[in-house]
Amino acid sequence: MKRNIVIAVVTAAALVGGGTATALAVSGDDDRGASVARAEARAGDDDGRDDDRDDRGEDRSDDRGDDRDERAVSGDVTAAEALAAALKHTPGTAVAAELDDGAWEVDVLGDDDGWHSVRVDPGSGKVLGASADDEDDAREVRAALKGSSVTAGEAARAAAGKGVVTSVELDDDDRGWEAETRASGGGERDWRVDLGSGKVTVDQGDSDDD
Repeated sequence: MKRNIVIAVVTAAALVGGGTATALAVSGDDDRGASVARAEARAGDDDGRDDDRDDRGEDRSDDRGDDRDERAVSGDVTAAEALAAALKHTPGTAVAAELDDGAWEVDVLGDDDGWHSVRVDPGSGKVLGASADDEDDAREVRAALKGSSVTAGEAARAAAGKGVVTSVELDDDDRGWEAETRASGGGERDWRVDLGSGKVTVDQGDSDDD
């Protein structure tokens, strides 16, 4: 009977005190009641520690994601090298390369007009994998590149004189390569690379001074 009374008191105290309670007993069934009370008190404390661990885990995860992005931008493999690695793995015409989720993602138009997405490690240059895409604009891309002499890799190398190239892609509407660079201070700029001459100019949509 005393044990039941102790449990009831501990339960009420836990509800009022936010899950933490302490009970003391002197002998017999009361000892068992005290054990139950201490167990419940420890459980409440563990819940608090679990919450702290979850918060710390989320923070660390976010930090690791940011670190991966920074390592990708400052990695040893340039956009031009990533394009070359992708084409060696999947022959065709490269029309875009972009740093995405810690890896280079290169779009390749195959000789059969099929599209392929090739992922390249920015640290080692190793191809991580490739998959087929269902894009249907092969004809437009072929028309935009007709008569051009500057490849995506050459456009990336030309734009590298302005900063670290984080993306390069074909603009099949305006017939030119679009490149984005990031300076050492973190600023981003947009550039256009001529399909014929390889000349780099500021993208008219970029409001920053040249």
